[in-house]
Amino acid sequence: MGFVAASNGAARSLRALVVMAACLAGPAMAADYYAGKTIEMVIGADVAGGYDIYARAVARHLGRHIPGNPQIIPRNMPGAGSAIAGAHLFRVAPKDGTTIGALMPGAIMGRLLDERASNLFDPTKFNYIGTADSGTRVCATYSNSPTRTYDDARRLATIMGASQAGGATRDYTAMHNRATGTKFKIVSGYKGTSDIFLAMERGEAGGLCGLDFSSLKSQKADWLRDGKVNIIMQDGIDPEPELTRMGAPQIWSFIPDEADKKAVELILSQQLFGRSYATPPGAPADVVAILRAAFAATMVDKEFLADADKLRIGITASTGEKLQEVVSRVHGSSPETIARAKHLIEP
Repeated sequence: MGFVAASNGAARSLRALVVMAACLAGPAMAADYYAGKTIEMVIGADVAGGYDIYARAVARHLGRHIPGNPQIIPRNMPGAGSAIAGAHLFRVAPKDGTTIGALMPGAIMGRLLDERASNLFDPTKFNYIGTADSGTRVCATYSNSPTRTYDDARRLATIMGASQAGGATRDYTAMHNRATGTKFKIVSGYKGTSDIFLAMERGEAGGLCGLDFSSLKSQKADWLRDGKVNIIMQDGIDPEPELTRMGAPQIWSFIPDEADKKAVELILSQQLFGRSYATPPGAPADVVAILRAAFAATMVDKEFLADADKLRIGITASTGEKLQEVVSRVHGSSPETIARAKHLIEP
């Protein structure tokens, strides 16, 4: 099957959350709370990219698990690595549970790593309802690039397509240059991965970093099938078995400095909330409980998983409570490690 479902233990935890949240949600659990309402899902990424594909799949199925069966309408709000969508969620969106944000990890990390994002919103204040995936990211080059291995990338100048600051494609590429000595030449300004893929096919860019492996499989399965892409690095806290079988190395053995290793670990920890969904701060607790229970039910729903299989998107889900805890812990990192991480993602 194309998707990687949650482990048996994780699936049992998600099912248990459905039952527990139903007991705790209180009066708003009544079907008439959402009856006749519409939920707007604000997607902090451009159309047709990996984040958009995931969010629209969730939107198609989530409403069936919310009492009252509200209609969920996706709305793309790309820009600044989802920071524009995050600011909208924090400052503008209604706080009654009728808006859900689908945010890139870079937006959740922005307050730590990007001074310009510090006043836009506080990601620790969002009410997280869950994450659909916590996968590994990759650096990849197109088949016509002379850079075919990570060792090549450390000796050859390679043009890498990227979005703006705060986006993984830009920040991860800079991280590799500073932490391991790659010679990537960053060309920023692409709207999303779809545009970067086109640039690679046209020969305008040699590759990209910070790409979710699940996105590569869903958007460019033919590249993998036909050998049109070289996966030169896997970025993750732990090795990804499929990538390891393909011969993709991990970053750790290429980082000589221990302080840099700690900083890279902080940067990569954002992948633990790779496909996250949240409501604005101030949403009623019983409404948040409804949405968390519905999200957990969606992640083990057979129709949703069949849809994910067709789309070739990986599902390694986690609960809203767990996600809330991870975000809080990451934002409690030491000032020294945060400062070093900021330095690593500077272009």
